[in-house]
Amino acid sequence: MLSKKIEKAFNDQINEEFFSYYLYLSMSAWFASKSMDGFAHWMNMQAQEEMIHTMKFYNHILDRSGKVKLQPIQGPKSEWKSPLDVFQETLKHEQHITGCINKLVKLSLQENDYASNSFLQWYVDEQVEEESNAGNLLDQLTAIGNNTSGLYMLDRELANRVMPTAAPADPGA
Repeated sequence: MLSKKIEKAFNDQINEEFFSYYLYLSMSAWFASKSMDGFAHWMNMQAQEEMIHTMKFYNHILDRSGKVKLQPIQGPKSEWKSPLDVFQETLKHEQHITGCINKLVKLSLQENDYASNSFLQWYVDEQVEEESNAGNLLDQLTAIGNNTSGLYMLDRELANRVMPTAAPADPGA
C-alpha cells in the first residue's frame, strides 16, 4: 500500500507526465506547421512515449491500492523561434523531469517504500536516455546552424523514429 505522501507525489508526477505529452504534442504541431514533417514525427513519438510514462505511474498507484487523482494540465506554449529553440527547451524540460524523478526516489527511500523505489529505477535510467537524446539533437542542430541542407537531412532522418515497444498493461484488462 502506498503512503499518502507517495500517492500524492505520484499523482503530481502523472500531471508532469501529461504536461510533457502536451508539450511534445505542441512542438510536433509547430514543426508540422513549418512543413518539417520528420521533426513533427519525432516529437509525436516523444509525446506517445510520455503517455506510456504517465500510464506506468497510473498503473503503479492502482496496483498498490492507491487512488489516482487527475489534476488540471497547464497548457504548453505553441510558438518557438527555431528548431534549435525547440530542442533547447526539450533538454531543459527533460532536466526538470529528471529532478522530479530524483525527488521521488528520495521520497520513496524516506518512506521506506522499496517497491516504489524499485519501480522508479526504470525512470532513473529512462531520464538518462531522454536527456542524452535531447542533448544529441541539440548538438546536431547547433552544428548545422543555418545550413538548410543539413536541416533538411536531419528532418529526413528524424522521420524514421519508431514507437517504443514496451507499453504499460491496460488496468482494465
